[in-house]
Amino acid sequence: MKKLCSFFILILLFNTINIMAQNKAKILVLIHSDNGGTYELAKEIAKGIESENNAVPYIKLVKESPNPVLKNLPVATVEELATYDGIAFGSPVYFGNISTGMSEFLSKTVQLWTNHALEGVPATVFMSAGSGAGKELALQAFWNSLAVHGMVLVSNGIRGTEDLNKSIPQGNSVLGITSMASLKDVERPTKGERQLAVLQGKNFAKVALALKDTHSKKTIPMVENHQNFNEILKQKNITLPQVPKPAGNYQPFVRTGNLVFINQVALKDGKIFNPGKLGVEVNEQQVKEATKVTMLNVIAVLKDAVGGDLSKVKQCVQLTGIFNTKDDYTKHADLMNIASDLTVDVFGEKGKHARATLGASSIPVNSSVEIQAIFEVE
Repeated sequence: MKKLCSFFILILLFNTINIMAQNKAKILVLIHSDNGGTYELAKEIAKGIESENNAVPYIKLVKESPNPVLKNLPVATVEELATYDGIAFGSPVYFGNISTGMSEFLSKTVQLWTNHALEGVPATVFMSAGSGAGKELALQAFWNSLAVHGMVLVSNGIRGTEDLNKSIPQGNSVLGITSMASLKDVERPTKGERQLAVLQGKNFAKVALALKDTHSKKTIPMVENHQNFNEILKQKNITLPQVPKPAGNYQPFVRTGNLVFINQVALKDGKIFNPGKLGVEVNEQQVKEATKVTMLNVIAVLKDAVGGDLSKVKQCVQLTGIFNTKDDYTKHADLMNIASDLTVDVFGEKGKHARATLGASSIPVNSSVEIQAIFEVE
């Protein structure tokens, strides 16, 4: 009987937690950050958002960043914006305006605008302002862009100013917190700027919670342009080869459901590129070059599998690299990084995958590398 009571108590507790989670406002903290200053403010905004346990923050980037501090942050998609109860936008100040990265992201929200998807959604802004010059212009430019979407603009007001250290310049603004990131001899964001950011996040969470469910969350299908993807390859100077012909009774790829399975070796212009065993006929650099050739073959086959439209690729699920090596070789992962980096370079977040690497005493047709790949597609 006691066990049965405990079981029902656990179920009741689980359901209560689920209900509480559903009642919280879901808030996106969307940023573009160069040197990490905007990200530091974003973390303080997020602290404020979750401080009263009535909202959950999600910090995401508008584009991938090579900055080690930022590179592991998730990248937002345009279509997901309409699923949040509020959005806090953060950007560096670029010559009295929002950053190029943020501007490029907002320029992709035309379909959201035409479908009124963000109307009534609360928004707030914050910026990393360098010397502080032009911060008000930049904040107003941010507000103008969001006002076009019909978003409810939540200002920071003059809250928290009594605790500011008046002996040093601060990035306070009624339109949203800023940090004067380039001033020397003072840690930025300052303690006061961080506290103002927390207060801004706290206030914004209250507004987002109050307006939760008063605006419809629309699912907007975003149309990818095939030419845009070809342009990405062109900009990155990536040329895909012709799809290699099978050397036996098999297909270049097999699709089952939404998964595409591909196997390729280092075939280039009808011949094996840099053939042989690592440490005997070829060195590490030659194997890395062969790995790139092999991965380009994989992507070429994948393009054929999706009818020439790589925008249909939803995710690279798994890459497995097999290398023709001697028994005592252990740096297989370094070789496979070439294929992984190329995949992410082409597909961005969709290119990040699970991975396995191993050595073999020999590989068919004396290739120095073989790559097995699994992709999820539309």
